[in-house]
Amino acid sequence: MRKSRPTALLALASATLLALAGCGEAGGGGGGGGGSAEGGGPGCAEPAGGGRLSIATGNTTGVYYILGGGMANLLTENVEGTEATAEATNASAENIRLVCAGDSDIGFTLADTAADAVNGAGGFEGEDQSVQALARIYDNYTQVFVRADAGIDSIADMAGKAVSTGSPNSGTENIALRLLEVNDLAASDIEQLRLGLPESVQGMKDGSIDALVWSGGLPTGGITDLVTSMGGDVKMLPLDEELPKMQDTFGEAYTEGTIPADTYGLPEDVATIAVPNLLVVSDAMPEDVAEEVTRALFENLDALAQVHPEAENISAETATDTGDVPMHPGAQAYFDAEG
Repeated sequence: MRKSRPTALLALASATLLALAGCGEAGGGGGGGGGSAEGGGPGCAEPAGGGRLSIATGNTTGVYYILGGGMANLLTENVEGTEATAEATNASAENIRLVCAGDSDIGFTLADTAADAVNGAGGFEGEDQSVQALARIYDNYTQVFVRADAGIDSIADMAGKAVSTGSPNSGTENIALRLLEVNDLAASDIEQLRLGLPESVQGMKDGSIDALVWSGGLPTGGITDLVTSMGGDVKMLPLDEELPKMQDTFGEAYTEGTIPADTYGLPEDVATIAVPNLLVVSDAMPEDVAEEVTRALFENLDALAQVHPEAENISAETATDTGDVPMHPGAQAYFDAEG
């Protein structure tokens, strides 16, 4: 059973938006992780350190932001000498770049975006990012909502329509563009709007947007607002027919998911596409720091679940299933010790 989420820790996240400045060239300092650049040294910048930890999250009405605030609170309380804060961002791709540049210490990201980053593919072609994972966490669900009067019953019907594909360089945008691609559509075939979730929801309400794509945990506050406000004037598209096309073209990071009807008060359960989320850090993060952070988070999951119910789906059993993204040695040491 999913628990209701209190709002106390959300205030922490919104009050403490902080981006730490990078600290020297990539690979500066020592005591980093496994290293993935040529020559065996770290490929990303070393985190700034000094007792501060910055968590790059996502849109302010999304689950990344809410959980990021809760994680910041837990780390401040449970890692001695640490002050952790959460920052609102455009999510996955931006978070990876912030982490690798040393401007943030921990980043939320979708696994498909992270795989592109470490492989220098997709939006990271020619600029691979040597991030490593602290853990796989919960899954994101692709949520495609359309105005009931827009004449959209499938992704293919989006041609010529005003569609928000999510924040620029976000994991949501990556998925949205891939959904278009497997339906022989390009961004130029729609009226593309690259908006965050709050702006997308407002556009749906005022009729300036016909459809939005969102990838997030359940429930996402912004989507709850959309459905509550618009009722029968908005509907969610099932994506079960899109899943095999996504898997054939882009790989097995995309899996079958279901959004229960009671998540948003929908008429029925909706089949969709799920993608795992990861927490990533620089490969130059010291091993003892990565281990301590991982321990603090995984030994306080009950408290984190009070912030948002998706924390109930974070498990040590699946934490090291990070696909193409290597585990940070410090995080791996924690899970190895726990058995």
